[in-house]
Amino acid sequence: MFRMLLLLRRPKEKFPERTPKGEKVRKIMSTKLYVGNLAFQTTSEQLQTMFAQAGTVESVSLIEDRETGRSRGFGFVEMQTKEEGAAAIQQFNGKDLDGRSLKVNEAKPREDRGGGGGSRY
Repeated sequence: MFRMLLLLRRPKEKFPERTPKGEKVRKIMSTKLYVGNLAFQTTSEQLQTMFAQAGTVESVSLIEDRETGRSRGFGFVEMQTKEEGAAAIQQFNGKDLDGRSLKVNEAKPREDRGGGGGSRY
């Protein structure tokens, strides 16, 4: 004899619109920025200090070559809000840092580069 097992799915939890006391919740959306044309000697600390002038910096990551560990000349800075991200773009795009003119814009989502392990043929 078969027994049926009923699986109940819980609805996906949404970000609450109001606190338990009924106050409206302010949603904060961070903005990830692409920072290009960096000098190889530019450090994360330099970018952190620089972008903090435009607002709260959530994270900084410089992209390095896997084999050599040397900077690839670009990175990403995550600002706490969209407004701070827009201010950083306006303030730092084209600004000189370590003798290089920075390129700063909103980061595009990563493209799937096909590394899923499927067949090559």
